Parts: sequence; C-alpha cells; structure tokens
Amino acid sequence: MLARTQRITRGIDYRTVVRRGSRCASTPGVTHVVLTQEPRPARFGFIVSKAVGNAVTRNTVRRRLKAICHEAAPGLRDGADVVIRALPAAATMPFADLRREILACLERRASA
Repeated sequence: MLARTQRITRGIDYRTVVRRGSRCASTPGVTHVVLTQEPRPARFGFIVSKAVGNAVTRNTVRRRLKAICHEAAPGLRDGADVVIRALPAAATMPFADLRREILACLERRASA
C-alpha cells in the first residue's frame, strides 16, 4: 500500500490539485495532476463519492486505485501530486481495464 508520505491528506491539497492540475478524463474517472518542484515522491489522493456505490463498493474501488498507484509510483516524476476522482463506471470495470485506463492517464500527465 501507499506510504503516508505518498498520500495527500489535507483538504487544501486536494482542492489545489483539482483546481489547478491538468486533467485526463477516462471511463473510470478523472485524473488531476500537479507537477511541483519538491524533492519528494509522488503523492496520491482519491475521491470516491456515493454516486459510485455503497460503502463496500466505494472502499473496493479505493483499494483498487491505491494498488494501481502503488505500482505506478516509481515511474512518476518526483513532486507530482495526483488526485483521482472515481466515476460510477469504476465500480463495474474489471481490474485489468481499470488499471490500463488509469496507467494511461498517469503516463500522459505525470511520467518521468
């Protein structure tokens, strides 16, 4: 799983990334990326609303997104802040398709 240093935890950081970041829309969600010059590993945040499903479904989607980002983290630029806003389609997609779509967006916006 993602280490504490690789997570966005403050609301102001979420808002900054969503408002100022470059976007990549895909079927399972919208990926927002802000590239900073800070010498630290990439950080990730996830927004999974009630529109995605009940609590069990939302937590499953969040765990899947975390696993995908953990895998992608070494290939991303240092200082990148990434927020992924899941859409309802993320709940029903097979993991392989979800992984492919999210990795494609991360590659376009934040790869080293």
